[in-house]
Amino acid sequence: MELSVASPSSPARVSPLTHYLQNSRVRQRTTTANSISALCALKSFGTSGSCFFQHSSSTFGSTSAVLVGRFCSRSAARSCSKHVTIRASSQAGASGSDFSLEKLAYLKDAFWRFLRPHTIRGTILGSTSLVARALIENSNLINWYLLPKAVCGLFALICGNGCIVGINQIYDIGIDKVNKPYLPIAAGDLSVFSAWIMVLAFAAVGLLIVGLNFGPFISALYTLGLFLGTIYSVPPFRLKRFPIAAFLIIATVRGFLLNFGVYYATRAALGLTFEWSSPVAFITTFVTLFALVIAITKDLPDVEGDRKFQISTFATKLGVRNISFLGCGLLLVNYIGAIVAATYMPQVFRRNLMVAAHAVLALTLIFQAWVLEEAKYTKEAISRFYRFIWNLFYAEYIIFPFI
Repeated sequence: MELSVASPSSPARVSPLTHYLQNSRVRQRTTTANSISALCALKSFGTSGSCFFQHSSSTFGSTSAVLVGRFCSRSAARSCSKHVTIRASSQAGASGSDFSLEKLAYLKDAFWRFLRPHTIRGTILGSTSLVARALIENSNLINWYLLPKAVCGLFALICGNGCIVGINQIYDIGIDKVNKPYLPIAAGDLSVFSAWIMVLAFAAVGLLIVGLNFGPFISALYTLGLFLGTIYSVPPFRLKRFPIAAFLIIATVRGFLLNFGVYYATRAALGLTFEWSSPVAFITTFVTLFALVIAITKDLPDVEGDRKFQISTFATKLGVRNISFLGCGLLLVNYIGAIVAATYMPQVFRRNLMVAAHAVLALTLIFQAWVLEEAKYTKEAISRFYRFIWNLFYAEYIIFPFI
């Protein structure tokens, strides 16, 4: 084995041992670099654990480094693949969940618009108010076991309301695209087939509930209400085309049938025969006249579409301004009548409350009529005025149990 080193003047010579040692150092540095790279990759993919190896010799160190590097690379790849798969699955699940919730909210909104919420509120307030009044008059007969029956009756009324307004939307698609484009069928959010399914379901469920719980007379009244609501919209009758027939139907269903029917059913459930009380006679008369006002003012925002489809209404014939004044005049007659009744019948009504409440409502009506006049009867102002009319309707039922 040669250990000599050549002189500077002679060509360089490297001994076999020196050559071997140099190659070993190079391989060791390469091995270390590979190992560090593998560990860095392992760490970057979030894989825990350690790869330990010991260089007992350069050959063993090189081999172990290669094996460890391969092991770490494969582990890192598997970890990365698993991590990406889990993340993708989570994102897909979240996306699917968001889509389902969004679709559910969309259907709920379309269903609620289909029911015409302002009419639902009127039905709920009216029936609840009349039941409350009947119970106040006969507080000794209150039986909480009748509560489920009362809830069933309220649900049947909501079903009847949904059936009538649903049929109207089915046959008024063209008009609603002009007058009420936000309604679900006109807006394309609900198909006609789906609407018919809901209408028929409302009618069937309502009739079933009434038939099982309230006897033949109330069932007949309920059927009459559905019939009148149907011929109001459905050809060849389509009585909404004729102003007098239209507002008589609305006044009958919304005014007389609802108030009389609910009060009759409540007294029957309490085991009492029907008997008019002065407050119930008052609210039935008041609301029937109020329903006439609703019937003639409901067409105020719809003049454009009614004229386009040749639907004859008081608003198209007499003009928006004249019908607004007519509606206000009829309501003022209602309020004046209420004040007079309370003044001359203090033994029947709570005079102070009834006079004050109706005086305030009358003054707010006059103010809103002035606002409408100042707004020059724009479509937005007319719509606000019509909503205000419904708010007055709700207010009457709210104060009724206490007057």
